Amino acid sequence: KISRMGDKQSARELMIKSGVPVVPGSDGLLKDADDAVRNAERIGFPVLIKASAGGGGRGMRIAYGPDEVKEAFESARAEAVSAFANGDMYMEKYIVCPRHIEVQLIGDKHGHVVHLGERDCSLQRRSQKMVEEAPAYCLNDEQRKGICEAALKAARAVDYDSVGTVEFVLDKDGNFYFIEMNTRIQVEHPVTEMVTGIDLMKAQIRSAAGVPLPFTQDDIQIRGHAIECRINAEDPAKNFAPMPGDIRFIHFPCGAGVRIETALYSGSTISPFYDSMISKVIVHAEGRLEAIRRMRMALAEFTVDGVKTNADFLYLLMFHPEYLKGNVTTAFFEEHVAELLEWDHDSGI
Repeated sequence: KISRMGDKQSARELMIKSGVPVVPGSDGLLKDADDAVRNAERIGFPVLIKASAGGGGRGMRIAYGPDEVKEAFESARAEAVSAFANGDMYMEKYIVCPRHIEVQLIGDKHGHVVHLGERDCSLQRRSQKMVEEAPAYCLNDEQRKGICEAALKAARAVDYDSVGTVEFVLDKDGNFYFIEMNTRIQVEHPVTEMVTGIDLMKAQIRSAAGVPLPFTQDDIQIRGHAIECRINAEDPAKNFAPMPGDIRFIHFPCGAGVRIETALYSGSTISPFYDSMISKVIVHAEGRLEAIRRMRMALAEFTVDGVKTNADFLYLLMFHPEYLKGNVTTAFFEEHVAELLEWDHDSGI
């Protein structure tokens, strides 16, 4: 067993042994670019080359044919070395246009582990999540049960005893595959807190202190629907270029079912040296459509003077017919970004 599943390739191998479905991939770490080509031809294109120590979409490249593998491998490895000081790489079959589903877990030091339901994190741009929802609207009861049980298998395989997230891709035929486990609190944890009523930060601290979980799996109840939008200091009209600068004035939405997480205030400065996310807007309601309407109102109220943000872009997204139907995959933004930007121009927002 490996500590906290920090090495993604080792985690992958352990999941196979534990009966958790995984995406077909390389046999261990890739030795070099030639080894990457051999594995890609065995697995079948397209393939995804990934940094074993990576995260946040860094150290990842897609190769659609043999002539792209070597360049993708070298580029991904260089980025991984720069970002993580670790050039270990592995490869997986690239699942085209999947949904990204993740399951929230928490365990204690007494052998107990429970799941707190799943989140749909499919709305991404360049592998960076932008909108997250809980529960996942796309899953039926059988799929939900299967994916949550697989997540528990993954946690038990390493005697997991903290807060963590097991991530899966869901293909167009409804098959799900383990991709990685994040052994930490994630940006989107508030949507799980909103639908379960469980304070994950508090639970993590208690678990680390050796306190047994105060609940069992039967105690976990999912109530209503929650959505989170990540507000970034960026200009969608300029290819989402980062927009550092001084905040002259900021106003946050409020009201029933609205939650804000941020460190900003009027007069603060957004540095160019860190991630562009400046705030999170989270809403909760009885159903998904009501939550969407609440998010529209919250984003309309969100006001920042001094830098541009993606708040208006996300507001328009909340009206898109395919989003309203729940027809979203990880390719949604690439497919609809031009359309959404035209809406932005025409509406004058």
